[in-house]
Parts: sequence; C-alpha cells; structure tokens
Amino acid sequence: MNSQTKVAGVILAGGRARRMDNRDKGLVDFKGRPMVSYAIAALAPVVDAVFISANRNIDQYRQFGWPVISDQTDSFDGPLAGVLSAMMHADADVLLVMPCDSPLIKTEHLRKLLLIRAESNADVAVAFDGIRLHPVFLAIKTTLQTSLQDYLANGQRKVAVWLAQQSLVRVDFSGEPEIFNNINSMDELSMLEEAKYFS
Repeated sequence: MNSQTKVAGVILAGGRARRMDNRDKGLVDFKGRPMVSYAIAALAPVVDAVFISANRNIDQYRQFGWPVISDQTDSFDGPLAGVLSAMMHADADVLLVMPCDSPLIKTEHLRKLLLIRAESNADVAVAFDGIRLHPVFLAIKTTLQTSLQDYLANGQRKVAVWLAQQSLVRVDFSGEPEIFNNINSMDELSMLEEAKYFS
C-alpha cells in the first residue's frame, strides 16, 4: 500500500439484532469478552483511526476508547448507513469495514483486503469465501460517499446491489471460509464458542 494512503476503520454495530432477542450484539460476551473487542483488536493495527458505528448503548461503546458514530437517520437503515456515516466522519482515503459479530476475523485478513484493493486500484475490495461474497467485509474508497448517499436517499438498502454498481475486486478467502462465521443468535454464540477452530 502507498504510505500516503490514509485508512480509517469502522465496526458495524448499529443493527437491531432481532434474532439475538434485540440484545446489542457487539456488547454480548464471546469467550468472556464483548464481541466488539475482537473487531477492535483485528482492525486497530491496520488503520489510522477506528470508529464504532452504533445506534444505541452509545456510552457503553465509548468505554472501548474509540469514537462512536451513529447513522444519519434513526430508522436503522442497515449496514450501508453505518458505512456512509463513517465516510462522513473519517479523514481518510480508504475505509475498512467489518461487522461486530465475527470474532474469527484477524488483522491479517483485513490487511489482505487493503492490499488487494490497493494492488488492483479498485474502488471496493470485498471478501469472497469461494462460494459467496461477504459484503460487510470491505475496503472501500471514501470517494464513493456521494454515490452511497444518493443510493440511500433513493430508499435503497441492499449492500450487494450497490456494490455491483462499483469497480469491485473480490478478495479470495476460500482457504479459510470459517472465518466469516458470525453470531446472530444465542444458539450460534454457543456453537461458535465450542467450535474447534477457534483459538
């Protein structure tokens, strides 16, 4: 990566988490630590600034020591609303995006997203597990802010549809697809805590 490229990171923790009994997923413990702490540990080493995108429990998220930002509306408009808010707050050329509920993601995986995007000079790098895209794992140029703002203003919400309109590179993680295991329910939390590949 060009040493002049400024990178900010955002952890998406702004959803309603209906399948998690409306509990705030980022604050739910996994292996004795809040899930958002795993995302911070993965993200902080490869970015110049970290933002936590949250729409509730703001004070609790602030205790992790990073700025907390919220969506521009109070209607829980999905992941892209959190991405847009981060673009508006970040003084950066590239935004690195990840969710709060995927504790198997490590710094090396996020570094790979950044490197592949830079090498290809694509507008967006998105994680690919060999079968499908994981559209909330992104390295994205902040120059796409206007495009994203217009998309959301038109009532659109689907991440994959907006991504398909951009200059995009897939980043291949097919050798370790399990890293994208995310936690949407208390049952999934228990299953992942017991999974053999978590270290």
